[in-house]
Amino acid sequence: MRIKRSRNQEADLDITSFMNLMIILVPVLLMSMVFSHVTVLDLTLPDVASSSAPASENPINDGIELVIEPDELVVNYPAGAPLKRIPKIADAENGELVYDFETLSLTLQELKRVLKSNGKEKRDILILSQPDTDYQTIVRAMDTVRSFKTVVAASLVNAELFPAISLGDAPVEEASDLPEAQQ
Repeated sequence: MRIKRSRNQEADLDITSFMNLMIILVPVLLMSMVFSHVTVLDLTLPDVASSSAPASENPINDGIELVIEPDELVVNYPAGAPLKRIPKIADAENGELVYDFETLSLTLQELKRVLKSNGKEKRDILILSQPDTDYQTIVRAMDTVRSFKTVVAASLVNAELFPAISLGDAPVEEASDLPEAQQ
């Protein structure tokens, strides 16, 4: 007696090893993936119309200014009147002169405290920089004036200083203000 065998048998694919590979490969690829993080800094640019207004319209200018000069940071309050000058300090790692942002933060914290005790709630500050000021210096200044780290209920949080930041050009010394040797 003859046994009939069918010639068209479908072969079963063994995909177990492929599935094992996918189970390992997918998490490894997901863990090595780089997610981009974009930080946005909110700015208020000075209005051209407000800078051309006569000084007699606003006799009391109680704005806070941070002027970034080549050799120091100057905190002005009221605007134009220096409250504190913060000279550059030597960096501990490489000995270069760098801006002292820690002292700036302490100065602004004290100013905020004094303003609150006088019943004034200020949230805005104007950062004035020279045309050749390094971008990283401006960003670091913006981060410093926006908030400071403090401990509240046993956890480290960012406390608000002056989050409404405006940018502008620092006043330029005129030739008549310079000593004769520099003219």
